[in-house]
Amino acid sequence: MAPRHWVLWRQGPRVVVYCLASEVVAVVLTLRPSPIAVDRRTVSILVVLLVLGVVQSETGRRVERIRRRVSGTPHINMTSVWTFAGVLLLPPLLLAVLVAGLYAHLAIRSWYRLQRVPVSRTVSNAAIIVLSCYAAQSVLRVSGFPDVRAALTHSWAGTFAIAAAGVTFFAVNALLVLPARREVGRTPEALFGTWSDNGLEVATLCLGALNAMALATLPGLVVLVFPPLLLLHRTVLVRQLEVAAHRDEKTGLYNTSGWHALAKRTLAATARQGGTFGLLMLDLDHFKQVNDTYGHLAGDAVLKAVAQSIISAVRGRGDAVGRFGGEEFVVLLPGITQPDIGAVAERIRRAISALQVPAGRLSITGLTVSIGIAVYPTAGTSLQRLLDAADTALYHAKATGRNKVVHVADLV
Repeated sequence: MAPRHWVLWRQGPRVVVYCLASEVVAVVLTLRPSPIAVDRRTVSILVVLLVLGVVQSETGRRVERIRRRVSGTPHINMTSVWTFAGVLLLPPLLLAVLVAGLYAHLAIRSWYRLQRVPVSRTVSNAAIIVLSCYAAQSVLRVSGFPDVRAALTHSWAGTFAIAAAGVTFFAVNALLVLPARREVGRTPEALFGTWSDNGLEVATLCLGALNAMALATLPGLVVLVFPPLLLLHRTVLVRQLEVAAHRDEKTGLYNTSGWHALAKRTLAATARQGGTFGLLMLDLDHFKQVNDTYGHLAGDAVLKAVAQSIISAVRGRGDAVGRFGGEEFVVLLPGITQPDIGAVAERIRRAISALQVPAGRLSITGLTVSIGIAVYPTAGTSLQRLLDAADTALYHAKATGRNKVVHVADLV
């Protein structure tokens, strides 16, 4: 699956306690009695799934590394093609062995050379997947089927039971990650990922179910999962490369070309509908002093922190934040009216003023930002006119004391 991963270190005692509790529960549930016996057949299935999972990881390792470098964050893997098959075929003990083996291989071969991932993080991620697997197995058992073989003999009832197990795996995995986050997003996308991410999860779960049915009936057909799996892997890479072409590498925000493309589409749609949208032009005050005092690495950390503060302060999905280079940012606010845009700008200004950015043993505080506002169509009917208007307001904010919000309409 495309399990949602989270960063354990630097998250505080609450996350550590939750991590340890998840691991303890996973161990306890693994050691409970199971209705499926551990026999030669189930051990053979374990070996097949583990070997195929390792082979798939090795064949897609180069693509996976590119994906991770492009996205810049811990993210998706496709282990549920094998782990969900294990849910439908293996007893809990062997299922835990399967997850442990796949994650150990990922940690050693795929993650290690990208960044030195602590063992605690790998164990915690694996524990969450084990718990998701057990929840899915419980749904299958409650439906009256010990495994996929029994489900295959009951037509639609078996189909619905397998589908319910997949939905449970998907939902439990998403929910188990949320308590481990120090900061929880304000939008569904921030909480649970994009439609693309979730679509990939669903696709891998479907392949996992087909994988299990092949192993239960005609085991040789299991190799047929490789072509669609590798194609899916490369398709995701292409999508991420497309996204990366429109993103600023340092902050993850839209870059100049990406933001302009989105703004032009918004302008065209707004003009057709007779609506409004707003622009904010932001510039960090005295940013050169940060670089001169703390160094450029600390300056980069400030830019990233400012970017996250802006994202947290805007309204959510639909608002687009871009970086125009240096310490200048721009925000697109579709559908906003003139009275409301000032509140968003003030929220951003206050959030940046409250920042404390670690810089070695010190913290960078006292950051401020000047913001210029322009609203379509009163400030202009073309994108360039709107940007010029917001820039004029920004210049006035800078010239009259900084750390303030100025609306271009107030300058007329």
